[in-house]
Amino acid sequence: MTKLEVFDPAMCCSTGVCGVEVDPILAQFAADLKWVAQHGIAVERHNLGQEPQAFAANPAVVKEMEAGMDRLPILCVDGHIVATGVYPSRQQLAQKLGITLTTAEKPHIRVGSPGCNPKSGCC
Repeated sequence: MTKLEVFDPAMCCSTGVCGVEVDPILAQFAADLKWVAQHGIAVERHNLGQEPQAFAANPAVVKEMEAGMDRLPILCVDGHIVATGVYPSRQQLAQKLGITLTTAEKPHIRVGSPGCNPKSGCC
């Protein structure tokens, strides 16, 4: 099984999709990771503020971070770094993971939509 690991910068919660002002890129990326998992990819997400040991345990991630914190997020597929410094789009994730993207699966988000509700469990 293919494994995607995401090494996020320090955020207030595991996905960054919480609080009053949610970054729409993070909201879309969280949805895209769920989509990736539905296609049989094992997804692990590590937040520097909550799981620094996951970063320290990966020499390639440590090396990238030594080049600058702007290298975060770092995405690894089966242990190999495939992206740094940006959250890839669904199309880019599909390409990196060998997933066929159908027209019906193209992402969409509503700009200006409200953030998550603390009662929803996402925070």
